[in-house]
Amino acid sequence: MGTPLGDFIRAKRDSVQRASLGITDHGRRRAPGLRRSDVAARAGISVEYLTRIEQGRDRNPSAAVLNAVADALSLDPAERNHLRYLAKIVSGECPTHTRPAPPPRDVRPTVLATLRLLEPGIALVTNRVGDLLAYTGAYASIMAETGLLDGDAANLTSYVFTDSRARTFFADWEDVADEQAFDLWLGPSAENFQWLSAELAPAAGPEFTRRMNRQVVPRRGALRLNHPSGSELRLIRETLELPSDAQQLVVFLPADESTAQAVDQLRHRPDNRLRAIS
Repeated sequence: MGTPLGDFIRAKRDSVQRASLGITDHGRRRAPGLRRSDVAARAGISVEYLTRIEQGRDRNPSAAVLNAVADALSLDPAERNHLRYLAKIVSGECPTHTRPAPPPRDVRPTVLATLRLLEPGIALVTNRVGDLLAYTGAYASIMAETGLLDGDAANLTSYVFTDSRARTFFADWEDVADEQAFDLWLGPSAENFQWLSAELAPAAGPEFTRRMNRQVVPRRGALRLNHPSGSELRLIRETLELPSDAQQLVVFLPADESTAQAVDQLRHRPDNRLRAIS
Protein backbone atom coordinates (compact mmCIF):
# COMPACT_ATOMS: atom_id res chain seq x y z
CA MET A 1 0.00 0.00 0.00
CA GLY A 2 1.41 3.38 -1.00
CA THR A 3 1.57 6.64 0.92
CA PRO A 4 1.06 10.30 -0.06
CA LEU A 5 4.86 10.70 -0.03
CA GLY A 6 5.39 7.74 -2.34
CA ASP A 7 2.57 8.86 -4.62
CA PHE A 8 4.09 12.31 -4.95
CA ILE A 9 7.57 10.98 -5.75
CA ARG A 10 6.16 8.63 -8.37
CA ALA A 11 4.05 11.40 -9.91
CA LYS A 12 7.06 13.71 -10.17
CA ARG A 13 9.24 10.89 -11.50
CA ASP A 14 6.70 10.23 -14.26
CA SER A 15 6.41 13.93 -15.15
CA VAL A 16 10.13 14.66 -15.62
CA GLN A 17 11.42 14.38 -19.17
CA ARG A 18 14.64 12.37 -19.21
CA ALA A 19 16.14 14.58 -21.91
CA SER A 20 15.76 17.65 -19.65
CA LEU A 21 18.27 16.06 -17.27
CA GLY A 22 20.65 15.00 -20.00
CA ILE A 23 19.68 11.30 -19.75
CA THR A 24 19.78 9.47 -23.07
CA ASP A 25 17.19 6.80 -23.83
CA HIS A 26 18.43 3.48 -25.19
CA GLY A 27 15.56 1.70 -26.83
CA ARG A 28 11.84 2.25 -26.28
CA ARG A 29 10.34 2.83 -22.82
CA ARG A 30 6.92 1.60 -21.79
CA ALA A 31 6.31 4.52 -19.44
CA PRO A 32 7.23 8.22 -19.65
CA GLY A 33 9.48 10.01 -17.21
CA LEU A 34 12.36 8.78 -15.08
CA ARG A 35 13.06 5.22 -14.09
CA ARG A 36 13.58 4.44 -10.41
CA SER A 37 17.18 3.66 -11.31
CA ASP A 38 17.59 7.15 -12.77
CA VAL A 39 16.36 8.84 -9.59
CA ALA A 40 18.26 6.49 -7.29
CA ALA A 41 21.52 7.08 -9.14
CA ARG A 42 21.09 10.85 -9.09
CA ALA A 43 20.15 10.78 -5.38
CA GLY A 44 22.95 8.44 -4.38
CA ILE A 45 20.65 5.81 -2.87
CA SER A 46 19.81 2.25 -3.86
CA VAL A 47 16.91 1.41 -6.15
CA GLU A 48 15.60 -0.93 -3.45
CA TYR A 49 15.53 1.92 -0.88
CA LEU A 50 13.69 4.24 -3.28
CA THR A 51 11.21 1.44 -3.99
CA ARG A 52 10.55 1.02 -0.25
CA ILE A 53 9.86 4.75 0.09
CA GLU A 54 7.52 4.82 -2.90
CA GLN A 55 5.63 1.74 -1.73
CA GLY A 56 5.30 2.99 1.86
CA ARG A 57 7.51 0.30 3.37
CA ASP A 58 9.95 2.93 4.67
CA ARG A 59 8.09 5.74 6.43
CA ASN A 60 11.01 7.58 8.01
CA PRO A 61 13.46 8.72 5.33
CA SER A 62 16.06 11.11 6.73
CA ALA A 63 16.22 14.79 5.82
CA ALA A 64 19.38 14.06 3.84
CA VAL A 65 17.59 11.42 1.77
CA LEU A 66 14.61 13.72 1.14
CA ASN A 67 16.94 16.50 0.01
CA ALA A 68 18.79 14.08 -2.27
CA VAL A 69 15.53 12.87 -3.83
CA ALA A 70 14.39 16.49 -4.26
CA ASP A 71 17.67 17.27 -6.03
CA ALA A 72 17.34 14.18 -8.22
CA LEU A 73 13.85 15.25 -9.30
CA SER A 74 14.87 18.92 -9.69
CA LEU A 75 12.03 20.05 -7.41
CA ASP A 76 11.41 23.77 -7.01
CA PRO A 77 11.16 25.36 -3.50
CA ALA A 78 7.38 24.90 -3.25
CA GLU A 79 7.64 21.26 -4.28
CA ARG A 80 10.45 20.68 -1.77
CA ASN A 81 8.31 22.09 1.02
CA HIS A 82 5.48 19.79 -0.02
CA LEU A 83 7.83 16.79 -0.05
CA ARG A 84 8.92 17.54 3.53
CA TYR A 85 5.31 18.04 4.64
CA LEU A 86 4.25 14.70 3.19
CA ALA A 87 7.18 13.04 4.95
CA LYS A 88 5.84 14.36 8.26
CA ILE A 89 2.38 12.96 7.51
CA VAL A 90 3.79 9.55 6.64
CA SER A 91 6.08 9.42 9.68
CA GLY A 92 3.21 10.27 12.04
CA GLU A 93 4.50 13.71 13.09
CA CYS A 94 1.19 15.22 11.98
CA PRO A 95 -1.38 13.83 14.45
CA THR A 96 -4.62 12.26 13.31
CA HIS A 97 -7.83 11.57 15.19
CA THR A 98 -10.46 8.89 14.84
CA ARG A 99 -13.26 11.44 14.51
CA PRO A 100 -12.17 14.28 12.20
CA ALA A 101 -13.67 17.68 12.91
CA PRO A 102 -13.87 20.91 10.91
CA PRO A 103 -11.26 23.56 11.75
CA PRO A 104 -12.18 26.50 14.02
CA ARG A 105 -13.72 29.49 12.25
CA ASP A 106 -12.96 32.27 14.76
CA VAL A 107 -10.87 35.25 13.65
CA ARG A 108 -8.87 37.22 16.21
CA PRO A 109 -10.08 40.80 16.86
CA THR A 110 -6.71 42.24 15.82
CA VAL A 111 -6.90 40.40 12.50
CA LEU A 112 -10.40 41.80 11.94
CA ALA A 113 -9.07 45.27 12.77
CA THR A 114 -6.33 44.78 10.18
CA LEU A 115 -8.95 43.74 7.62
CA ARG A 116 -10.92 46.92 8.34
CA LEU A 117 -7.83 48.99 7.58
CA LEU A 118 -7.77 47.45 4.11
CA GLU A 119 -11.22 48.83 3.24
CA PRO A 120 -12.20 49.69 0.55
CA GLY A 121 -9.74 47.14 -0.80
CA ILE A 122 -10.51 43.55 -1.75
CA ALA A 123 -9.35 41.22 1.02
CA LEU A 124 -10.42 38.21 3.06
CA VAL A 125 -9.31 35.90 5.84
CA THR A 126 -9.40 32.21 4.98
CA ASN A 127 -7.79 28.93 5.94
CA ARG A 128 -6.18 26.14 3.95
CA VAL A 129 -9.39 24.15 3.67
CA GLY A 130 -11.10 27.05 1.91
CA ASP A 131 -13.38 28.47 4.64
CA LEU A 132 -14.11 32.18 4.11
CA LEU A 133 -13.87 33.54 7.66
CA ALA A 134 -14.08 37.31 7.11
CA TYR A 135 -13.90 39.65 4.14
CA THR A 136 -14.18 43.29 3.13
CA GLY A 137 -17.20 44.88 1.53
CA ALA A 138 -15.38 45.07 -1.81
CA TYR A 139 -14.81 41.31 -1.76
CA ALA A 140 -18.51 40.81 -0.99
CA SER A 141 -19.44 43.07 -3.93
CA ILE A 142 -17.34 41.10 -6.38
CA MET A 143 -18.59 37.71 -5.17
CA ALA A 144 -22.23 38.70 -4.53
CA GLU A 145 -23.70 37.26 -7.75
CA THR A 146 -21.42 34.24 -8.11
CA GLY A 147 -23.05 31.93 -5.56
CA LEU A 148 -19.87 31.66 -3.49
CA LEU A 149 -21.33 33.59 -0.55
CA ASP A 150 -24.69 31.83 -0.54
CA GLY A 151 -25.41 30.10 2.76
CA ASP A 152 -23.98 30.60 6.22
CA ALA A 153 -20.62 28.81 5.86
CA ALA A 154 -18.98 29.80 2.59
CA ASN A 155 -16.18 27.49 1.47
CA LEU A 156 -14.17 28.17 -1.67
CA THR A 157 -13.02 24.57 -2.13
CA SER A 158 -16.57 23.26 -2.02
CA TYR A 159 -17.71 26.00 -4.39
CA VAL A 160 -15.00 25.25 -6.95
CA PHE A 161 -15.76 21.53 -7.11
CA THR A 162 -19.52 21.34 -6.54
CA ASP A 163 -21.07 24.53 -7.96
CA SER A 164 -21.41 24.58 -11.75
CA ARG A 165 -21.20 28.38 -11.73
CA ALA A 166 -17.56 28.19 -10.62
CA ARG A 167 -16.47 26.74 -13.96
CA THR A 168 -17.74 29.86 -15.71
CA PHE A 169 -16.70 32.37 -13.06
CA PHE A 170 -13.06 31.24 -12.90
CA ALA A 171 -11.60 31.70 -16.37
CA ASP A 172 -8.76 29.32 -15.43
CA TRP A 173 -10.90 26.85 -13.53
CA GLU A 174 -8.41 24.00 -14.00
CA ASP A 175 -5.66 25.99 -12.27
CA VAL A 176 -7.95 27.14 -9.46
CA ALA A 177 -9.12 23.56 -8.88
CA ASP A 178 -5.49 22.42 -8.63
CA GLU A 179 -4.81 25.18 -6.09
CA GLN A 180 -7.75 24.27 -3.87
CA ALA A 181 -7.01 20.55 -3.96
CA PHE A 182 -3.34 21.12 -3.17
CA ASP A 183 -4.07 23.47 -0.27
CA LEU A 184 -5.91 20.69 1.54
CA TRP A 185 -2.56 18.97 2.00
CA LEU A 186 -1.38 22.11 3.83
CA GLY A 187 -4.38 22.28 6.15
CA PRO A 188 -3.95 23.27 9.80
CA SER A 189 -3.98 19.62 10.83
CA ALA A 190 -4.40 16.18 9.36
CA GLU A 191 -7.87 15.81 10.87
CA ASN A 192 -9.06 18.96 9.09
CA PHE A 193 -7.77 17.56 5.81
CA GLN A 194 -9.60 14.29 6.45
CA TRP A 195 -12.80 16.11 7.38
CA LEU A 196 -13.10 18.20 4.24
CA SER A 197 -11.91 15.39 1.98
CA ALA A 198 -14.63 13.15 3.42
CA GLU A 199 -17.21 15.90 3.00
CA LEU A 200 -16.22 16.79 -0.55
CA ALA A 201 -15.36 13.47 -2.13
CA PRO A 202 -18.95 12.15 -2.49
CA ALA A 203 -20.22 15.44 -3.94
CA ALA A 204 -17.22 16.41 -6.07
CA GLY A 205 -16.59 12.94 -7.43
CA PRO A 206 -13.55 11.69 -9.33
CA GLU A 207 -12.51 15.17 -10.50
CA PHE A 208 -11.67 16.10 -6.92
CA THR A 209 -10.12 12.75 -6.03
CA ARG A 210 -7.91 12.78 -9.11
CA ARG A 211 -6.52 16.22 -8.32
CA MET A 212 -5.91 15.29 -4.70
CA ASN A 213 -3.91 12.26 -5.75
CA ARG A 214 -1.95 14.15 -8.41
CA GLN A 215 -0.59 16.64 -5.83
CA VAL A 216 0.34 19.24 -8.44
CA VAL A 217 2.09 22.19 -6.76
CA PRO A 218 0.26 25.24 -8.19
CA ARG A 219 1.98 28.27 -9.70
CA ARG A 220 -0.67 30.78 -8.53
CA GLY A 221 -0.62 33.35 -11.29
CA ALA A 222 -3.09 36.19 -11.80
CA LEU A 223 -6.69 35.25 -10.95
CA ARG A 224 -8.92 35.75 -14.01
CA LEU A 225 -12.64 36.11 -13.37
CA ASN A 226 -15.58 36.19 -15.77
CA HIS A 227 -17.78 38.37 -13.58
CA PRO A 228 -21.58 38.03 -13.87
CA SER A 229 -21.75 41.79 -14.54
CA GLY A 230 -20.02 41.17 -17.87
CA SER A 231 -16.62 42.48 -16.78
CA GLU A 232 -13.43 40.49 -17.12
CA LEU A 233 -11.33 40.89 -14.00
CA ARG A 234 -7.63 40.12 -13.50
CA LEU A 235 -6.49 40.19 -9.88
CA ILE A 236 -3.04 39.76 -8.36
CA ARG A 237 -3.05 37.95 -5.00
CA GLU A 238 -0.79 38.79 -2.07
CA THR A 239 -1.05 36.25 0.75
CA LEU A 240 0.05 36.95 4.32
CA GLU A 241 0.36 33.85 6.51
CA LEU A 242 -1.08 33.90 10.05
CA PRO A 243 0.70 30.78 11.35
CA SER A 244 -0.51 30.97 14.95
CA ASP A 245 -4.12 30.87 13.67
CA ALA A 246 -3.56 28.49 10.75
CA GLN A 247 -5.19 31.20 8.62
CA GLN A 248 -4.25 33.53 5.78
CA LEU A 249 -4.97 37.14 4.96
CA VAL A 250 -5.34 37.44 1.19
CA VAL A 251 -5.34 40.82 -0.57
CA PHE A 252 -6.45 41.14 -4.21
CA LEU A 253 -5.01 43.93 -6.38
CA PRO A 254 -6.28 44.89 -9.85
CA ALA A 255 -3.76 43.76 -12.46
CA ASP A 256 -4.76 46.35 -15.06
CA GLU A 257 -6.69 49.59 -15.49
CA SER A 258 -9.86 48.00 -16.88
CA THR A 259 -10.05 45.73 -13.83
CA ALA A 260 -9.51 48.70 -11.50
CA GLN A 261 -12.41 50.56 -13.14
CA ALA A 262 -14.72 47.53 -12.99
CA VAL A 263 -13.86 46.92 -9.34
CA ASP A 264 -14.55 50.59 -8.54
CA GLN A 265 -18.03 50.27 -10.07
CA LEU A 266 -18.73 47.09 -8.11
CA ARG A 267 -17.57 48.72 -4.87
CA HIS A 268 -20.29 51.35 -5.10
CA ARG A 269 -23.07 48.83 -4.77
CA PRO A 270 -25.12 49.09 -1.56
CA ASP A 271 -24.44 47.07 1.59
CA ASN A 272 -20.65 47.00 1.26
CA ARG A 273 -19.30 46.32 4.71
CA LEU A 274 -16.90 44.02 6.50
CA ARG A 275 -18.25 40.52 7.07
CA ALA A 276 -17.04 38.18 9.81
CA ILE A 277 -18.30 34.61 9.90
CA SER A 278 -17.98 32.32 12.90
